[in-house]
Amino acid sequence: MIANNLRHLQNKLPKHVTLVAVSKTKPNAAILDAYNAGQRIFGENKIQEMAAKHAELPKDIQWHMIGHLQRNKVKYMAHFVELIHGVDSFKTLKEIDKQAKKNQRVIKCLLQARIAKEETKFGLSFSDINQLITSEELSELKNIKIIGLMGMATFTEDQAQLKEEFSSLKELFDTLNKTNASLDTLSMGMSGDYPLAIENGSTMVRVGSAIFGARNYIV
Repeated sequence: MIANNLRHLQNKLPKHVTLVAVSKTKPNAAILDAYNAGQRIFGENKIQEMAAKHAELPKDIQWHMIGHLQRNKVKYMAHFVELIHGVDSFKTLKEIDKQAKKNQRVIKCLLQARIAKEETKFGLSFSDINQLITSEELSELKNIKIIGLMGMATFTEDQAQLKEEFSSLKELFDTLNKTNASLDTLSMGMSGDYPLAIENGSTMVRVGSAIFGARNYIV
């Protein structure tokens, strides 16, 4: 099932869109099924779960941290994480830089923008992103590289609202690139809304249930 779902999804995605298979709560066997079908990029939302999977699974897997980040746990993934999606403060960037330096690495990051109308969503305001990305403080962090933006839309079936949220982030992305940023990744869209996200400029989608089926929640 997983291999068939994955092939179906890969055939639907444009060539310029990167697929992150969201494997949070999924067992290693399920991840290996996707791996054997050709998938190499997997997303997790808990650092310690991701670190355990990294230790046990093939080393050519690229692990993306897609959940809200706790600064005190960055050290557990700094030696292997490929991309951190949800960076929403300068303090977090400083901690990532510190831990990356200890591991003699440069860690790629996405700044998380707050585009959803829901108050529960994390993220920086557009003005905060504008200020941060041009700040002297950021330029002093040599062991991180901001390669783009990430946004999570409102959990709604209102297509007009979703389109508005996605397009607003694409506009910010384009504006930053017209100034002095060199961003190449816009991470928007999940299982329920990724086609609309792609229509509105997404270059990276995070898809779990459409690949692995319903999520296994760990109590």
